[in-house]
Amino acid sequence: MTENEQLLARVAAKARTTRPWGWPTLPAPVDADTLTRAEAALGFSLPPLLADLYLRIGDGGFGPEYGLLPLLDSPPAGEPAAVAQYLTYREQGQDDPDWPWPEGVLPISHWGCAMYACVDCLSPHAPVLLFEPNPGDADHAWFVDAPRLTDWLRAWVDGTGWYDATDEDMEMAPWEEFRIRTGTAAGTPSPAARRTAG
Repeated sequence: MTENEQLLARVAAKARTTRPWGWPTLPAPVDADTLTRAEAALGFSLPPLLADLYLRIGDGGFGPEYGLLPLLDSPPAGEPAAVAQYLTYREQGQDDPDWPWPEGVLPISHWGCAMYACVDCLSPHAPVLLFEPNPGDADHAWFVDAPRLTDWLRAWVDGTGWYDATDEDMEMAPWEEFRIRTGTAAGTPSPAARRTAG
């Protein structure tokens, strides 16, 4: 059994016994067609591990705090799905250049108070980022929560995430790629422009 298979088994076991706030039951996993439609709407593929979470465990409703967002279709009540959130934030970022949303950074879980856990789907390691806009400065709103999605999931399963910690002085490293990935650094093309030029 591979490392990811072992991790998926542990996540699935915890997902069956732990309900985030607002989720009375674990939703059924999505089917391959839903994943395909989600990726077509996003314009990029989900990292394999993130896709497996939705395909094999559930369409949201598990994970830390409020749990993973549903992928494509919103539940009857509650927050919009991850794809809708991403598309909305990208559009709002075009209207408000002070708050651009990075290409390929998918919000997967809401922490409350406008904060999100997000996966950088364009990075090979799928790091998990924390979006914390409350200080009011987009340049200081992005942090590296975990260098890989696997690390973030292990922290949840093991109960060692920052949200479980009693040490309130813990600090996350800033995400240094924010301006590069939004195409707002001086002279830097966006990832889409770089792909088109290549």
